[in-house]
Amino acid sequence: MAPAGSWQQRKRVNRLNRMSIQESAAAYESATQYFLNLARGVMKDQIDIKDPEGWSARQIIHHLADSEAQSYARLRRLVAEPEGSTIQGYDENLWAMSPQLGYESAPVENSIAVFAAVRAGSLDIVKRLEESDLEKAGVHTEAGHYTIAKWLEGYTNHPKDHGDQLVRALKGLN
Repeated sequence: MAPAGSWQQRKRVNRLNRMSIQESAAAYESATQYFLNLARGVMKDQIDIKDPEGWSARQIIHHLADSEAQSYARLRRLVAEPEGSTIQGYDENLWAMSPQLGYESAPVENSIAVFAAVRAGSLDIVKRLEESDLEKAGVHTEAGHYTIAKWLEGYTNHPKDHGDQLVRALKGLN
């Protein structure tokens, strides 16, 4: 991990500055809608088809809800808490294997609603960010120094990446 203030971090912030915060917000919203359209279109007889990596559409949808709920809390912590606050990671594979979380059995409607709600809430904050906010940072328990710029870069396309995975699962393709 590059130290705070490194050229790599400045390069990331500069790339986000060139793509205005409003453009970033539009990309964030577009990725949200992309995933929602796919998730809402999954038929009951397709929900448990697994991709070659072993994840079903059901599991992908539940993962996105949980991951984006984590994202929602992380953004708020980065915005409101003092510099250097802890940003907690989590083991997505352990969550996926927990029978109580229902990744293999629970209906997906609630997870789709959670995903939509937390993405909308985070989008509201993204739209209010100032350029100077992009450098606010915490310490991620897995990734180290973690800025709002890094958060925005990572979570903007997260639903698109998993939407593409969802398409592969539905097609049974790698």
